[in-house]
Amino acid sequence: MKRFERLEQIRRLDPERDYLEIYRLTTTFEFPWDYTRALELALYRTYAVPSIGRLLAQTAELTDRTQKRYDDTALLLDAIVEHGFAGEEGRTAIRRINQMHRSYDISNDDMRYVLCTFVVVPKRWIDTYGWRRLSRHETAAAAMYYRTLGQHMGIKEIPGSYEEFENVLDAYEEANFGWDEGARSVSDATLDLMASWYPSPLAPLLRKATVALLDEPLLRAFRYEEPDALTRSLVRGAVRLRGRAVRLMPPRRAPHYARQNREIKGYPDGYVVAELGSFPVPGVRGCPVPHKGTSANAPVE
Repeated sequence: MKRFERLEQIRRLDPERDYLEIYRLTTTFEFPWDYTRALELALYRTYAVPSIGRLLAQTAELTDRTQKRYDDTALLLDAIVEHGFAGEEGRTAIRRINQMHRSYDISNDDMRYVLCTFVVVPKRWIDTYGWRRLSRHETAAAAMYYRTLGQHMGIKEIPGSYEEFENVLDAYEEANFGWDEGARSVSDATLDLMASWYPSPLAPLLRKATVALLDEPLLRAFRYEEPDALTRSLVRGAVRLRGRAVRLMPPRRAPHYARQNREIKGYPDGYVVAELGSFPVPGVRGCPVPHKGTSANAPVE
C-alpha cells in the first residue's frame, strides 16, 4: 500500500453514510498517535470552563484517581470507535457514559461544548502537526460521528457541520474561559499524570514542553507563566518534525486502537466495558452535586 492510498479509499466513501468507517480509518490507521494527543488536549481544554473544571475538582476523579479516569475515558470512547453505535460493546460504553453524566447537573451548553472539542481540536492539531492535513471527507465524517454520539447522549442543539462545531467552540470559549482554583488543580494533576508516563528525571522538562503546546487562552485561564519564545518554538517544531518523519514511513497495515496505547496503565489483565468509569452515589464523595433532573444527557440508545 502506498502512503496516500488509504486517503484515496476514504475519498471514495460518503461522509454522511460511511462516517463511522471513515472516522475509524482516520483514527486507527492514519493518525492514531495524533488523535490520542488531540483528544487528550480536547478534554484538557474543557477544564478552562469554570463550571466544568470546578465540577471535575469536586468529584476528585481527576485529582485523586487521575490515571484511572484517563484510562476509563479513553477506553469508553475507544469501544464506540471499535464496535460502533449498534454493537453491544459500543452500546454498553454509551450507557456507561450516560450513567455517569446523569449523576451530576451538567448544562446542555457545557455538554455541547465538550462535544465540540472532540470535533475541532483534533482537526486543528492534525492540520498543524500531522503528516498531512485532514481531508474534507474526514472532517465531515468526524462531525457526523460526534453528532451521532451527541444524539445518543441526549445533547440538544448539536451543530450540523464542522464549521458550526467550530463556531460554537470559539464563541463558548470566548464567553466562558476563566480562572477557577479547582480547575487549576485538575489541570496540574493532568500535567503531572502525563509527565509520570516517562522516567522521573524528565518530568520537569516534559511538563514544560506540554505547557509550551498550550495556546494563550488556556495559559490565561489557568494562570500559567507564558513559555519563552525559544522553548515554544523548539517544542512545536519537534512535534511538526515528527509529522514530517511519519510522512516518510510506510502506511500502517493494522489498526491501532486507544486500548493499545502505552499510556493506558490500569488494566494489565484486561477490562470489562460495563465496569469502566465511576459509579457515583448522590450525597457521597464522588457525587457532590445533586442531580435535579435538568441535565442534558438523558440516555438515548
